Amino acid sequence: MGEHVKFAANGGTCEGYLAVPESGSGPGVIVVQEWWGLVPHITDLTDRFAKAGFVALAPDFYHGISTTEPDEAMRLLMSLAMDRAAHDLSGAADYLGGRDEVTSTDVGAVGFCMGGSLALWSTTLAPNIVLAVGFYPALPWHAMSPDWTGYAGKSAVIHCSEEDGTSAAEGIVTAVAAITAAGGTVAVYDYPGTQHAFVNDSRPEVHDPAATSVAWDRTIAALTARLAG
Repeated sequence: MGEHVKFAANGGTCEGYLAVPESGSGPGVIVVQEWWGLVPHITDLTDRFAKAGFVALAPDFYHGISTTEPDEAMRLLMSLAMDRAAHDLSGAADYLGGRDEVTSTDVGAVGFCMGGSLALWSTTLAPNIVLAVGFYPALPWHAMSPDWTGYAGKSAVIHCSEEDGTSAAEGIVTAVAAITAAGGTVAVYDYPGTQHAFVNDSRPEVHDPAATSVAWDRTIAALTARLAG
């Protein structure tokens, strides 16, 4: 369904995977990868967002590198330059907002694991990212030093696994308090019995189909209400 594209970022270009709905147009959504890179699971999720009616773009934060090995994924994560990631996120937002197929300059961001934190951060970086959805966000906030005041008038949704400590985990509590204090709105959901990465159906040892279905429906509803309502 999708195609590989390039967009302006960091004074150069960033690559990404773009999927457009069959209707030919829709609201824009940035899909932010896990620590594995732009792997088939992420491009499949991007296609799923397109099937749900969104113009979806998954930036390649590792710029051509991906892995299936946890040790290599950790190395890639540790070497990720946050300033470059910030510019890639802002560039993706500008690119989506400027495409003819996208029906509004306002866009959303949805991320998973590492990408869950980056998606929640992205709303503080780009004025036109007005809703962030973080699935089991994994990065500590000090790695990004988010200016939470950027959430004024914006929204967030956070999906928490039980393995990660649910909504009682320190990082989640910090984000919820900061977003609320900034004048944003945030909805937080716990999924009892789930492991980290429970949406990842390429990893049957952690995938939870029932929790995934509920979280997916909540995500689509939030995106639709904010971007297409």
